[in-house]
Amino acid sequence: MNVHEYQGKEVLRQYGVVVPRGQVAFTPEEAVEAAENLGGELWVVKAQIHAGGRGKAGGVKLAKSLDEVKQFASELLGSTLVTHQTGPEGKEVKRLLIEEGCRIKKEYYVGMVIDRSNSRITMMASEEGGTEIEEVAARTPEKIFKETVDPTVGLQPFQARRLAFSIGIPKEMVGKAVKFMLGLYRAFEQKDCSLAEINPLITTEDGQVMALDAKLNFDDNALYRHKDIAEFRDLDEEDPKEIEASKYDLSYIALDGNIGCMVNGAGLAMATMDIIKHYGGEPANFLDVGGGATAEKVTEAFKIILDDPHVKGILVNIFGGIMKCDVIAEGVVEAAKQVGLDRPLVVRLEGTNVERGQQILGESGLKITAADSMDDAAEKIVSLVR
Repeated sequence: MNVHEYQGKEVLRQYGVVVPRGQVAFTPEEAVEAAENLGGELWVVKAQIHAGGRGKAGGVKLAKSLDEVKQFASELLGSTLVTHQTGPEGKEVKRLLIEEGCRIKKEYYVGMVIDRSNSRITMMASEEGGTEIEEVAARTPEKIFKETVDPTVGLQPFQARRLAFSIGIPKEMVGKAVKFMLGLYRAFEQKDCSLAEINPLITTEDGQVMALDAKLNFDDNALYRHKDIAEFRDLDEEDPKEIEASKYDLSYIALDGNIGCMVNGAGLAMATMDIIKHYGGEPANFLDVGGGATAEKVTEAFKIILDDPHVKGILVNIFGGIMKCDVIAEGVVEAAKQVGLDRPLVVRLEGTNVERGQQILGESGLKITAADSMDDAAEKIVSLVR
């Protein structure tokens, strides 16, 4: 689950990570009030959307007066920001973060991820702050330093100190940088993060080490034990179809293609998308109904696919192990009757109760194209859509 910058900073503050003082605002008037509460003569007006690259897209403004705070807030609220992470459609700005201005001395990068190659948390750091880490990795990989964390002891002070020295933190600020990194690690580990990115981490002219920006992502599967994090969920930032799918415990991700997919099992779903691409088609979604889906669950999955106006055809690819083919067939027939099937549908069933499932589809009276294999199914749906 993604959260907004101000929410991520609220979490980090609990672990002793220094962040600028700030307040969230939903109207220009609230933005001015926030600036007045913060005091000072310089404020940062930041658009809050679930995407990076906001600064380059004009979503971060420096205001030198309360009038400018109101002006920038009025311009940003309700506008659509298009960044390299939003896609061409962009995201509407519905809230702002008003922060105190900081006198920046130097920008750095610090991030934490789970390294799948060794199943351990890794902290990365670079002197190239304010730049996309992918650009740094491509252009100057030698400027990225890493420390792998032993889960039995956690991030050690000597590791944080080594990173601080490696990226050129001034020696008089190394102690504060170490405290910062240890706090970031505790937040990552205790709150079940999947990503923590501080870009930039800054040193200031008055000797502070702080997170000028913060991006935190959390493991959805662990939210049941973090009610405070679950409350941060902003449904306005999510695809309505993905929200609907989550109500029925369906794994759904919207894509840009025109062939809807309904599959059981994440691996099979990915293979199905690959084979559609192999035959020249474009998948419209990733949808895994899981191994224990009911007819109701399948019906809802089918409705979600058909609700996408870009979908010109549907491929159902089921291997019945725990999931029975006849249950899938009943759900497909029920959904097709409820919403009115007006697009090509190719179904490939294999496994438990496959004969009964094929019989249900054959007797449904619906225009359904049967397929004998994944190759056959993909080739048929791509041809029908064309």
